[in-house]
Amino acid sequence: MTLFSCAHKPPLATVDYVDVERFMGDWYVIANIPTFAEVGAHNAIESYALNEDGTIATTFTFLDGGFDGKQKKMTPKGYVKDTPSNAEWLMQFVWPIKADYRIIYLSPDYSATVIGRNKRDYVWIMARTSEISDAQYQAMVQVVSEAGYDSSKLVKVPQRWPSGE
Repeated sequence: MTLFSCAHKPPLATVDYVDVERFMGDWYVIANIPTFAEVGAHNAIESYALNEDGTIATTFTFLDGGFDGKQKKMTPKGYVKDTPSNAEWLMQFVWPIKADYRIIYLSPDYSATVIGRNKRDYVWIMARTSEISDAQYQAMVQVVSEAGYDSSKLVKVPQRWPSGE
């Protein structure tokens, strides 16, 4: 037995099915285990739009380091990898690299989601509104833990918007 086999985790389970068109739109990042680019992000929003060719135009915006920070923007392209479920995607930030992106939780009303990766390195808790209840947040943290992540690494993303978002 090698060290690698000890550390190997089974593939990250996804939700059974995602209606891609219904999933499109704005998602506020409530909490995450951030990538290097997201550390210190405020008012983070991930927006999806379906392209005619079936790819997903993605726009990720946030304020860097504080509510008065400079706005940053990333525009990766998404690809649905597993079409029976539509829950496994690939995100391409730079050609030719495509990153693993899995929808591991999605509320029945499409108001909240958890996005993970097989490596269990990064995870995103997102919602259609900039705030969610403590009970809903704790339930989503539980999803993250049960998926094999160290939930103590989760960082809440500060969100402050004028009323009416």
